[in-house]
Amino acid sequence: MTASVHATELLLFSILVQLIIMIGAARLLNLAFRRMGQPGVIGEIVAGLLLGPSLFGHFFPELSVSLFGAKAAQPIVILSQIGLILLMFQIGSEFEFGHLKTPKNRRAMVWVSLLSITVPFGLGFAIGQMSQPVLAPGINALVYSLFCGVALAITAVPILGRILREFGLTRDEMGVVAISSAAVNDVVGWILLALISAYAASRLSTAHVGIQLGGLAGLGLVLWFVLRPAVDWLLKRFPIVDGQIPPTLMAIVIILTFALGITTYKLGIFAIFGGFAAGLLFHKHEDFVVAWRQQVGQFVLVFFLPIFFTFTGLRTNLLGLGLGDLGWLGVILAAAILGKIIPVYFGARIAGFDHPRSMVLGTLMNTRALMELIVLNIGYDMGFLPQKVFTMLVIMAVVTTVMTGPLLKWLLPKTGHVAPRQVEA
Repeated sequence: MTASVHATELLLFSILVQLIIMIGAARLLNLAFRRMGQPGVIGEIVAGLLLGPSLFGHFFPELSVSLFGAKAAQPIVILSQIGLILLMFQIGSEFEFGHLKTPKNRRAMVWVSLLSITVPFGLGFAIGQMSQPVLAPGINALVYSLFCGVALAITAVPILGRILREFGLTRDEMGVVAISSAAVNDVVGWILLALISAYAASRLSTAHVGIQLGGLAGLGLVLWFVLRPAVDWLLKRFPIVDGQIPPTLMAIVIILTFALGITTYKLGIFAIFGGFAAGLLFHKHEDFVVAWRQQVGQFVLVFFLPIFFTFTGLRTNLLGLGLGDLGWLGVILAAAILGKIIPVYFGARIAGFDHPRSMVLGTLMNTRALMELIVLNIGYDMGFLPQKVFTMLVIMAVVTTVMTGPLLKWLLPKTGHVAPRQVEA
């Protein structure tokens, strides 16, 4: 056996062992958390944290390094990103626009989107300015503060989509306004993140911003006038038969999704939003959406997502926070929670929602989890976030998402909504 073949086999062995551990741990904690009444995805996030230096890596450091390496292997990183693109396609395909036809819901989306971005961003920026001398002394204060603002402004579209599904809210007006607002929220967040990245690299200019916004507008036109009718034709040419997607259609859909991922990456809002845009093209074809969820969606949720959560957990050290850091953690948590729920509540009330439904919207928009973790990993990789702040914000992402399930169980009966028995996820 040549050296190169041996190295390839050794890498494959290592990756297969990691995948067995990641998928098994995620599934076990998914089931455990669902039995506790929490969305299963929270258990998967916790599984990722437990496999990192917060528990396994702390008590068994040598074994952890031998299994996962000093840092995540490149194949694991790539797999996690492919999984996110496919997950975003599924979320986009399940997007329901129908309720947005009513003036009240359109008004609510505008107000909720506006307030759920501006207020948390302002609070995050202020926290960044106050904490930079203490928590991030070696990082540019403006860049760090801007990034803290983006981190607090994000809402998790993929996890919110799964929670809406588990609580039977995907076609309810509360769920539709929430997922619509979260989508707007995250697109703005990604654009801000791209602009901050350009500023940090001394590449920000009026021309740069104009080109990016023009590119996004052009993409929107192509999606609406070219790809939308093309998808309609494609599904007539390759119809769904007996709930099965024809292999040729599946191949074309995957190619389209990845191509749009490349496009959005080049436009500076990261590849995963190409997946979301691709999914939106298929949302009105319900038979396709159902077939995709059954044939591809479950595999994405069970195989790809745990890889990303473990990847994040391996770089998060909850035990690395000292007593002096807990005060800052408390400030971040208070700003993140109150800065989302209260503004969204008032935005929904202005739009005409009653008190219980406005509270539900505030609770839903407070969900951060996956998108927050993606943003934090980008910030950590680019040097915007020191280790301790990264850990604090990961805790914030988990806490704000863990809150969602219990609050919904308390609030939804007040709206007259009866949640179905939780679906397998």
